[in-house]
Amino acid sequence: MGPHPAVAAIRLAVRRVLHDVLTEFAEQTERTGRAPNAPHPELAEAGAGRRRPALPERTDTPLVLVACSGGADSMALASALAFEARKLAVRAGGITVDHGLQNGSDTRATEVAGRLTAMDLDPVEAVAVRVGHDGGPEAAARDARYAALDAAAERHGAAAVLLGHTRDDQAETVLLGLARGSGIRSLSGMAAASGPAGRYRRPFLQLDRQTARTACLAQSLPVWDDPHNIDPAYTRSRLRHEGLPALEKALGKGVVEALARTAQLSRDDADALDTWAAEAGRDVRDDAGRLECAKLHVLPPAVRRRVLRRAAIEAGSPAGSLFARHIEEVDRLITGWRGQQAINLPGRVEALRQGGRLVIRQS
Repeated sequence: MGPHPAVAAIRLAVRRVLHDVLTEFAEQTERTGRAPNAPHPELAEAGAGRRRPALPERTDTPLVLVACSGGADSMALASALAFEARKLAVRAGGITVDHGLQNGSDTRATEVAGRLTAMDLDPVEAVAVRVGHDGGPEAAARDARYAALDAAAERHGAAAVLLGHTRDDQAETVLLGLARGSGIRSLSGMAAASGPAGRYRRPFLQLDRQTARTACLAQSLPVWDDPHNIDPAYTRSRLRHEGLPALEKALGKGVVEALARTAQLSRDDADALDTWAAEAGRDVRDDAGRLECAKLHVLPPAVRRRVLRRAAIEAGSPAGSLFARHIEEVDRLITGWRGQQAINLPGRVEALRQGGRLVIRQS
C-alpha cells in the first residue's frame, strides 16, 4: 500500500525540484570543473543556534535547505525533502528563523530545529533576527527572514532553499498586487524559482494549503499555527479569512485556482515584455549612450516604461522605492513634453530632457 495521496503529492512536487537542482548542479560542475556553492569556511561558525555542522566532505553533492517555520506548509515540505533526499544524491538541511515578535519565539524555534534534526536533516539552524520597521511589519519581517536565509545559504554553500508557499499563498499575492495597482509584474505573483541564481524554490505553488495540512496529519507531524495568520491587524490575514471567502461566495469555487493561473499567464507576459524592453533599451540610445526621446516615443507604453524604469535603477534609484507614479512622471517627459522641470526620483536621481535626449542621473 502506497503513501496517503496528500503525502504522495508533496513528495512528487519536491522530487521534481530536486531533479532540477541536481541537473543544474551537474551542468555547473561540468562547466567549471568544480562543485559550485562551496561553503565559506570563515562563516562556518556564524550561524546562531546551529545544531549540526555542515558536511564539507560531501561537497560533490548539492545541499538543499528547507526554510521551516513549524507551520503545516513548511513541515510538510521538510518531511518531503527528508524522504526524497535519502533516495537522491542530495544533502538536506533546515533553517528556522526566530523573528522575536512573540513571547516564547526562541523556544519555539528551538523546538522546530529539534524536529528537523529528528528528520535527519543536516545541517540544522535556528537563526534569530531583528525585525525593523521599514515598509510595515509584514514587509519588515519578510526582509529580515530573507536576509537570514541568504546568509545561511552562503554560509553552508546551499544550492537551493525550499519555501513552502502554496497555491493559496499565490492567490493572495495576486490579489494584493491587484489592490495596489502595481502592474502586470505584481500580478505575476511568486515565481517557482527566484533570488540569486534561482536560489529559492517553491515546490508547492501548484498544491493547495489543505493538501499540505493533510500530509502532516497523515504523517502525525506536529505543526504550529502562527497566531499572526489569523490576526486581522495584518492585511494578508484579512484577505485570507475575509476577502477570499467573500470572493468565493460571490463568484463560486475555483477563485484560488483562477488567480494562480492568472499569476502564471501574467508572469509569461511580463517576462516577454522585459525581454523586449532589454532589447529596446539598447536601440533607443545614441552613439554616446544617451536615451533619444524620439525613439522612446514610438515604443509601446509598456515597453517604454520598462526602459525608463531600468534606466532609473541603473542611475542609482532603489528598485523597491521606485513606484509606477515615478515612472509615469518621467514618461511625460517623452509623451507630454511642455518644458517641464527635472523629475526627482528616489535615491537622489533626477530625470530631465535636454536637446531631444532624456538624461537620468544622480543629482
